[in-house]
Amino acid sequence: MVRWRSGTVAALRRQWAGAVELDVTLPDGSPMRALAYPHLVGHPEPGDRVLLNAGALLMGLGTGGYALVVALPDRLPPDPPQAVDTRDAGHLVKARYTPLQPILLGVDEEASPHRAVLETAEDLGGMPAVTADLHSALPAILAGIRADAPDARVAYVLTDGGALPAWFSRTLAGLRDELAGTISVGQAFGGDLEASTLHTGLLAARYVLHADVAVVSQGPGNLGTSTRWGFSGVAVGEAVNAIATLGGRPVGSLRISDADARPRHRGVSHHSLTAYGRVALATAELVVPDGLDPALAADVDAALEPLAARHRIVRVRTDGLDAALRAGPVPLSTMGRGLDADHAYFLAAAAAGRHAATLLG
Repeated sequence: MVRWRSGTVAALRRQWAGAVELDVTLPDGSPMRALAYPHLVGHPEPGDRVLLNAGALLMGLGTGGYALVVALPDRLPPDPPQAVDTRDAGHLVKARYTPLQPILLGVDEEASPHRAVLETAEDLGGMPAVTADLHSALPAILAGIRADAPDARVAYVLTDGGALPAWFSRTLAGLRDELAGTISVGQAFGGDLEASTLHTGLLAARYVLHADVAVVSQGPGNLGTSTRWGFSGVAVGEAVNAIATLGGRPVGSLRISDADARPRHRGVSHHSLTAYGRVALATAELVVPDGLDPALAADVDAALEPLAARHRIVRVRTDGLDAALRAGPVPLSTMGRGLDADHAYFLAAAAAGRHAATLLG
């Protein structure tokens, strides 16, 4: 449950779109690193008293090493300027029935200017959509797309398996100029557009953001229990089904690594094998990059052999992808490992982006 702390803001640190890092001093004088979302709680200033949810930080869990600001109790933010007693500014509730549930304008609801378009949209028209287990794959997939299709319009569909606020992601803030927009779906929020489901989010990517290709992944963070089914990345298989149901082209980015110390994530991660092999009922194009270390390539081929009955295994050339990855606008990092430390992981994601680019008309 929640571990509450209160303290006083000592200093503001890094700031990016939708988030502010804080140094907080607790009543006993000890410091605590915290993160605030100004859209939810207001903009903190030095000297403000803050209420914190510190449970995940105290347990060392994957929330980026922060306590989270729940409120500035002595200086509450004003009400939003839009009328709050009607649905004219939206009635889509995210993080539902939690104390900080925001009420937002859904892209497909009655008050949305895009309602008419989405009311009749039924099909993605063959739009490729790249699915990935981890948020860290997003910039690498984008680098692969840009390597061959620099002018392609790319939309990011943020699912709710990891960080719910899009604002948490410094990567996403750094890619803002590279994307046609971000659509937060399900319980996730804070994107350029809000959608109630993955299906409406994909349709909004195609018909509102006019994307040529979409990337679908959870936000930063990943729930895992070291069991076959107990991880948030199972949603990748469900995303494949949604894309195919809507007439899109699912392209699977595989989680491949020879650097992860955990055996279940070496070669092709069990996350990818379960999501694509057991959860995805529709056919996807699973991308394997050329140029892997021979031992790793043999492990990958053996792991994917059972999936070939349902999916199409696609080999993709990798010339130029290393340079594209190094030239990207944001640092690459997965599980604390950068490009050189886990080259195969990022190369596989970039190859999936390159393959998606080949599917553009």
